[in-house]
Amino acid sequence: MSENPTPESESGSPFRSEPSARDEAPQFVLPLVVRIERADPPARTDALETAARAVLTILADKRSAGEGEWAEAMRDWQDARIRKVVRRARGAEWRRAEALPGITVTGKSAEVRVFPPVPLDGWPKDLARLQVSGTDLDDPESPADADPSAPVLWLNPDLGMSAGKAMAQAGHAAQLAWWELCDEDRTAWREAGFPLAVRTAGTDRWSELTGLGLPLVRDAGFTEIAPGSCTVVADHPALRRGPHGPSRAASTRSE
Repeated sequence: MSENPTPESESGSPFRSEPSARDEAPQFVLPLVVRIERADPPARTDALETAARAVLTILADKRSAGEGEWAEAMRDWQDARIRKVVRRARGAEWRRAEALPGITVTGKSAEVRVFPPVPLDGWPKDLARLQVSGTDLDDPESPADADPSAPVLWLNPDLGMSAGKAMAQAGHAAQLAWWELCDEDRTAWREAGFPLAVRTAGTDRWSELTGLGLPLVRDAGFTEIAPGSCTVVADHPALRRGPHGPSRAASTRSE
């Protein structure tokens, strides 16, 4: 695959919902760990946005491309299904996680560490022991309206997801947008620090968004929600304008 692998057709995309040869390939997972201290948990929306930026950060990292130290793992991961799993850590657990190779991305209140992909059944011990459950988070205040000039990852208003599940879905949507962008727009987004917002769409707005041909995440139904559920639309301004506007809606199976 290329340094920034982008599906050229829906039949060759790892974001297809139908079974494909990618299901026969060895399966890898991109681990994300969110820091949740008992006394000071992060705000939910900030955690979702930070997770999405973490995924973009590792995709754009020079270690993930060419002959970089993470490049082979990234290629193996993207040659199969694009799985992401979010676990939580606090205290000593978090310190052990930070000692492993990866990147910590910080939001307003959230810290999320992303790691190079690992085999589905081959997690490092210090990550495997972390819990997937218990990632329920709240927003102390309602999030402000999203900046219409910046990318927005819109959540389906009809689905209830834990914060951990929603973080993984936001990461999927950010990756879909990254894959759809041209090199110039990727560079601009990266140099700006990957600004983005995660918001829940209104019912009418969601119906409109899913018909625009923007990148669309479709869940495989392994956890929490029904198979085939549409979870997030990635609305990046560059994807609305020609000549790089989308010609199809992409979808993915997610963990």
